[in-house]
Amino acid sequence: MSAQGREGLEVPLHRSLVEPMLLAGLPRTVALVLWTSVGAFAFGLHQIWLLPVGIAAHVAAAAATKADPHIFDIILLALKTQKRLDP
Repeated sequence: MSAQGREGLEVPLHRSLVEPMLLAGLPRTVALVLWTSVGAFAFGLHQIWLLPVGIAAHVAAAAATKADPHIFDIILLALKTQKRLDP
């Protein structure tokens, strides 16, 4: 048996099944939550100064996603876990 696996047992997978779904470099849910909240504050409450803050947050989150594509899944899992041990 070779290191690659057995001959003839490979299954081709489409790239979209393997890679996470990104929207402008961010996971889709993170990008939608970020830009919906920035848009609501910037245009709804006339806080235009939040647009550069949103762009900076987007660039930082995109850099984190480029380093580890599953970083936001890990953060969400860490926030959901129980903080203490019950006897």
